Amino acid sequence: QVQLVESGGGLVQAGGSLRLSCAASGRTFSSNVMGWFRQAPGKEREFVAAISRSGGSTAYVDSMKGRFTISRDNAQNTVYLQMNSLKPEDTAVYYCAARAPGVEGLATTKEMYGSWGQGTQVTVSS
Repeated sequence: QVQLVESGGGLVQAGGSLRLSCAASGRTFSSNVMGWFRQAPGKEREFVAAISRSGGSTAYVDSMKGRFTISRDNAQNTVYLQMNSLKPEDTAVYYCAARAPGVEGLATTKEMYGSWGQGTQVTVSS
């Protein structure tokens, strides 16, 4: 099972940008579909974005299209989430997740991901 560690969160003003990183350990990273989810206080964990094993395909929740970009570097075992034009409602803990090695599909539900990081806090002030 891949181990995931997120970084890059912090406090930013509305309209600002942050780039989250998720470093993966293990030898299977390039075989894992990767995703980003977020969870705000008192709310369910929700899908943000996913990226295919090669990085050639991506998926986003509609409200984040055009503002967030997911990417990956398989040589560095890292997946990124570039977040622009941040809004106060983007405040949440952001989690990186991996699907099982070899499994296809840009899943948008958390149950489809078997490995999770500890999360990184993003706070957007108005």
